[in-house]
Amino acid sequence: MTSQTTPSEEELKNALLELKSANPTLGISKIHAQLLAAHPAWTVSEKRTRKILQGEGLVNNVNGGNPGQLYPVSKLMESLDVSKYSKKIEVKYFSKVKGKGLVAKEPITEGETIWKEDPWVLAPEWDLYDHQMSSHACGYCSTPLTISPLIVPCAASSSSMPCPMRFCSRLCLARSGKTHPLLCAARNPAAAPLLYFARKNQWMALHALAQCTARVLLAYNQDEKTFEEDWEVMRSLAQLGMEERAMGGWLNAEPDRAMWKKAHKLYLQAFQEPATDAEKKRLAKLLKKPLRQDIAEALFDYDAFLRGLGRMSLNLEAHGGLYVLHSHLNHSCAPNASVRHLDQRTALSRITVLARRDIAAGEELTITYVNPNLPLEQRRRQLMEWGFGKCMCERCVREEREKKAAGGDAETERVENVDLEAELKAGLGVM
Repeated sequence: MTSQTTPSEEELKNALLELKSANPTLGISKIHAQLLAAHPAWTVSEKRTRKILQGEGLVNNVNGGNPGQLYPVSKLMESLDVSKYSKKIEVKYFSKVKGKGLVAKEPITEGETIWKEDPWVLAPEWDLYDHQMSSHACGYCSTPLTISPLIVPCAASSSSMPCPMRFCSRLCLARSGKTHPLLCAARNPAAAPLLYFARKNQWMALHALAQCTARVLLAYNQDEKTFEEDWEVMRSLAQLGMEERAMGGWLNAEPDRAMWKKAHKLYLQAFQEPATDAEKKRLAKLLKKPLRQDIAEALFDYDAFLRGLGRMSLNLEAHGGLYVLHSHLNHSCAPNASVRHLDQRTALSRITVLARRDIAAGEELTITYVNPNLPLEQRRRQLMEWGFGKCMCERCVREEREKKAAGGDAETERVENVDLEAELKAGLGVM
């Protein structure tokens, strides 16, 4: 009997490159099967095969594109008025692969505030969410509450049906009306299990999708113009569905479909079909207008739900907000802009986009999606989450060239030790 061996990184990479060159249309599983057939003495997991192919940019596009072209799909927001945010920038559509982005219309100086923006919806970091649920942070903007006569409670809260949300001011209370009624423990208790499930699993994308769904459903029941504007925002966000991410290997873990199914069931109970008659009556008071069939399908079909989760994962700002203009910013490992939360005492969820250096007219504005202090391979691995393949920004290309010149591969070995918690979160689509 032939003894089994584990090939080195270089041996495996060369074998896979040879197989992929001979069979460019085959996916990961079939290439892996061919590898084991060609090298029966090797012990190699499909996960390791996937990592090598991803690292070389050789994962096929599930939409039928060329190798390495699994990418999110996005649309331009026709009604977006960028001048409301800044006169110095504009939206540009680059290509089908890259999608849209923001470019400077005129020179921007280092340190300049390019624009400020409040979230379209907010699914805050879990410590802030816990503060909201314990009445210690504003239920709208997430700013920590102090003793103030301006603070107001949720109007629907009662001793029999309490809602813990309190708000900085009547302005925040009024603005919360775009989402809070459908997520309020008093007005729509059917949503509580969904929010609890998201919190228990630290699933920010699920919480954000609940916030988005609440917003578009309430807008639909208020007026046509508001709904069409909100619906355009949600539909224009870059998307790469959970199944597509799993098929392309971008989840960095095995997909947890049982968890997806459970989340979908709770999502339907929260917004479409509550579990009890009492909850159905409460939801009916909020959603009186029959939902158009196309809207219902786009929100509640299982595949649509997975696409919605993918949208959230791709577009959420690091602290949990979904921002209309911010969602246009593309990545660079050497970004020329940064996103800051500077109004920490009055509007914690508001972002300020600053120029990290001088930006020339016509230059694209970029931010970093990952910790820029990470080494090359770790940055590239984490960036797989966004589905644009192997990062080929100027910095990554330079560092790759320097690494090859040095002849070292120790970093790749370190990257093999992937944190278990990160894998579990990735399987959910949390990250």
